[in-house]
Amino acid sequence: MKIALFATCLADTLFPDVAKATVRVLERLGHEVVFPQAQTCCGQMHVNTGYQRDALPLVRRYVETFEPHDVIVAPSGSCVGSIRHQHATVARNFGDEDLARRAELVAERTYELSELLVGVLGVDDVGAYFPHRVTYHPTCHSLRMLRVGDNPLRLLRNVRGIDLVELPEADQCCGFGGTFAVKNADTSTAMLTDKMRNVLATRAEVCTAGDASCLMHIDGGLSRLRTGVRTLHLAEILASTAEATP
Repeated sequence: MKIALFATCLADTLFPDVAKATVRVLERLGHEVVFPQAQTCCGQMHVNTGYQRDALPLVRRYVETFEPHDVIVAPSGSCVGSIRHQHATVARNFGDEDLARRAELVAERTYELSELLVGVLGVDDVGAYFPHRVTYHPTCHSLRMLRVGDNPLRLLRNVRGIDLVELPEADQCCGFGGTFAVKNADTSTAMLTDKMRNVLATRAEVCTAGDASCLMHIDGGLSRLRTGVRTLHLAEILASTAEATP
């Protein structure tokens, strides 16, 4: 299968290893991955902060860039959530019904990584090896908006060598929420404190999730406290092998 990668602006700018790991996993499974060069941001941060007019060109860019592709994958539940639930609405809000219909069709072909692997490709064992104690944080967008369910956990349970431990109060938000962490810093910090307490209670070496943004927030807190616990995106664990383990 030929799959187009939407790397997301966060991964492209700050966490390129997440995008690279996504490619390695899919290529290991025998799929061809292409990277459309014209891609930029999905516009989620603009929409979420009230700048829908500024998001409109980004919606159009996403549609035009990925329209030629039958399957699109992104290592981000929040970005896929935006594509599915915001793009067509933004286009309609500014009277562009043609763009809205096209956005809906492209959104139907856009998948979060665990959705694609388990739900579309029917794979829950990608041949990974990761001999570490790991706990999984289900991010809000993947859990509540995309409803990926236990897809990430099914993938993790089949990783060889892993010691997967359940995260207490796993369904609670980590407190990031994009600009929420900036506009409501005290509340965000309190939520992060609860999340870190639960992560530390598992005695895990690694906290993983399907969104680099949430992991960035959690990692910031864990590293400031010098806990020794690191964060890795789900794709990075799934891409690990006995020969190359991060």
